[in-house]
Amino acid sequence: MTFPKPSFLAAEPLAADLDETPAAASPSPVLAARAERLSALGRGAGAMAAAVLPPALTLLALLALWQAAAGDSYTGVPSPLRIWAESKDLITDPFFDRGGVDKGLFWHVLTSLSRVGVGFSLSAICGVLLGVLIGANRWAHRGLDPIFQVLRTVPPLAWLPISLAAFQQAQPSALFVIFITSIWPIIINTAVGVRNIPDDYRNVARVLRLSPVEYFFKILLPATTPYIFTGLRIGIGMSWLAIVASEMLLGGVGVGFFIWDQYNSGRIADIVVALAWVGLTGFILDRIVALAGRIVSRGSALS
Repeated sequence: MTFPKPSFLAAEPLAADLDETPAAASPSPVLAARAERLSALGRGAGAMAAAVLPPALTLLALLALWQAAAGDSYTGVPSPLRIWAESKDLITDPFFDRGGVDKGLFWHVLTSLSRVGVGFSLSAICGVLLGVLIGANRWAHRGLDPIFQVLRTVPPLAWLPISLAAFQQAQPSALFVIFITSIWPIIINTAVGVRNIPDDYRNVARVLRLSPVEYFFKILLPATTPYIFTGLRIGIGMSWLAIVASEMLLGGVGVGFFIWDQYNSGRIADIVVALAWVGLTGFILDRIVALAGRIVSRGSALS
């Protein structure tokens, strides 16, 4: 005997019926846009945390180890807590100016940066031009490259007596030391970039009959930009190193003089604070040159 199927099993749902969902089930455009913004914010926060947390945690660990190793000893390098206790005013107020050399670290660093700006700018211009000459001309490379390879190994402070004998003044002597120290990596990296220009680029320049000026700005400069800015990044670091070392001997206002003056006064805590300023300033200078390199490279690629 056969029984009829219950009504709820009698028919299979149609495909069209499955596609019909209530309008309220689909998210509205406003909610979707809000969810996308929240997702983007979450990704940005995650990327920032990944960039900031590792160095911050490492720094805290190093400070803790430093504090544990130094303890409350009053000899040698002071502990972080002792540095804070002895140099709190210097840390919290770097902008004071009582006249003469009695200034906050901001003004000492600013004076050093002004010297670096002049010396490094001169070395960048001369270094790029000499690098192009050495890279493009075989005879110039054979004649000048060995001399440059020898001179670049001379330490920055070894140039100081020569510059003092030549200029008889502290300011131009410091600028010369910056110039002569930072120019070598710029020359060498620019020359390498010029020599590595693909032959296809040179052939295109010949076909288009570009003038030397057009070849420089349309072919050579865009092709060598990564090499030039690699040299500039090395050069700015060496400039900062050279001015700090030079100011220790030349005197006057400047972060190098401040470090030497505090050493003579026995204030080691102030020296540690100044070294932190030196390191952070050097890092910022490197980041600025790297950012300029990316902007110039992107502009060259678009053109």
